[in-house]
Amino acid sequence: MNHPSLSDPNDSEAIIRHSPSAGEPYATGTNLHQLHQEIHKQHPQQPTFAAYVDAFYRTALVHFDETLDHIAWVLLAYSVLCIVLYRLLFYGQTGRTRGWLRKSHLPPCRRALLVTAHPDDEVMFFGPTILELRRRQCRVFVLCLSEGNHERKGDMRRQELWNACESLGVQPEDITLVNATHLQDDPMAEWKTVTIATQVLRQIESLDVDVLVTFDKDGVSGHPNHCAIYYATASLCLSGMIPSSCKVLTLETVHVFRKYISIFDLPVTLLLSTNWVILNWRGRRAVQNAMRLHSSQMVWFRQLYIVFSRYMVVNSLREITKSDVEFEILDT
Repeated sequence: MNHPSLSDPNDSEAIIRHSPSAGEPYATGTNLHQLHQEIHKQHPQQPTFAAYVDAFYRTALVHFDETLDHIAWVLLAYSVLCIVLYRLLFYGQTGRTRGWLRKSHLPPCRRALLVTAHPDDEVMFFGPTILELRRRQCRVFVLCLSEGNHERKGDMRRQELWNACESLGVQPEDITLVNATHLQDDPMAEWKTVTIATQVLRQIESLDVDVLVTFDKDGVSGHPNHCAIYYATASLCLSGMIPSSCKVLTLETVHVFRKYISIFDLPVTLLLSTNWVILNWRGRRAVQNAMRLHSSQMVWFRQLYIVFSRYMVVNSLREITKSDVEFEILDT
């Protein structure tokens, strides 16, 4: 019996093309790939947890990119709106603001009293209000309840207060600085309401002021000495000791994000506030220069504050009455 040689090409073809057990042909080349696809279709793999996570990540990434695009367009539109509003305030065709678009909205007054806690408060927070009152030929009096001796720089800060106020148009004789042991510059010190109220009432009566300006209950920066002034003023309102001819304005505390966006807080201020002051670029530089006269306080973060803070260019104030004070105290 002759056995086929393994080297015979015809016999090799027969061995490759036929199954010795079933007699069916094996798949070769492209046929093998097609068979693999058919098996995969009949027995699909179940998706794993990692596959779900990957799909979710890819979907979220697409939506996140779209959201970022939308946010970028919204911020761009808002920035353009702020710049246009700011230019309309100061660069109108007639040189005057018309209608509701006014650069300031404060009650008329001849004599105003500003009550602060420390030297530099008058510029750091109330600079725009002082400049606007002086522009209206209103005489501004400043009552500072401490000499700012927390870091043993009281004498230096006293002179800085006089220099800064003078640069804003406040006369030296119109500045009162209280140096009392029970009103020290210290966030841990408790300033008694009755002590502050006595000082404030004495100034109101002796100076015959039309407007009293001070902090609101949050004190702009949350400093306890700032807040104490508000509660003393509120106690005077509740007791009816402030003359009816004297309006009380408190500087509004805004969210930390609004606090550091400069003129880009303009639309929000115009929409939400009843009394406001907005400075042009020249006035903003005047307030910044006055703040720099407090050289003992010019640490790095105050340098940033001068550049970015809205309080260097925008002040929004709220007039408080007895009913407002009652509501706020009950809410507190």
